[in-house]
Amino acid sequence: MDTLLRETVNAVVNSRFPEMSIEGRRQIESILIREEFPKGVIALNEGEVAHELVFVGKGMLRQYYYKNGKDVTEHFSYEGCIVMCIESLLKQVPTRLIIETLEPAIIYLCPYDKMLQLAKQNWEINMFYRKILEYSLIVSQTKADSWRFESARERYNLLLETHPEIIKRAPLADIASYLLMTPETLSRVRSGVL
Repeated sequence: MDTLLRETVNAVVNSRFPEMSIEGRRQIESILIREEFPKGVIALNEGEVAHELVFVGKGMLRQYYYKNGKDVTEHFSYEGCIVMCIESLLKQVPTRLIIETLEPAIIYLCPYDKMLQLAKQNWEINMFYRKILEYSLIVSQTKADSWRFESARERYNLLLETHPEIIKRAPLADIASYLLMTPETLSRVRSGVL
């Protein structure tokens, strides 16, 4: 029995639909595929089609894209988080995002087609899937609003408050690109100058 698998499923399910039964959780466990990656590996590359949701069991990953020759961090994920390239997954088209391991990682791939089959058979898994999509929409809207309306300091403080793991574990250059600022601006924000 893969203890990390069970812990990961429980963490992911509890973050989206904690009332799911043990039976529903076991059904999800049954379709997951374990993969291990060293630090610095591209788990999904630009131009590939995403076929799975990714449950992070161990380690930190980031999603990013290139704009004007610079990489821009879209999202960080760590233990108990879900990673997905939503447009590629739902439309089955090549992604413009890249998923990279920032630390050695153990992930569990959740095949999208199998998730949909389970969702048709089990209302709890259907609700769990719905909650995943709702959460993704909310996170996207919150991030867009933050970029539009908040100062650099406010964006950093919000990240510190809501995701201290990112501040502790991610490289500063990646955090800066996630917050849409230069590393120098991030340094000034962290030192209280800005």
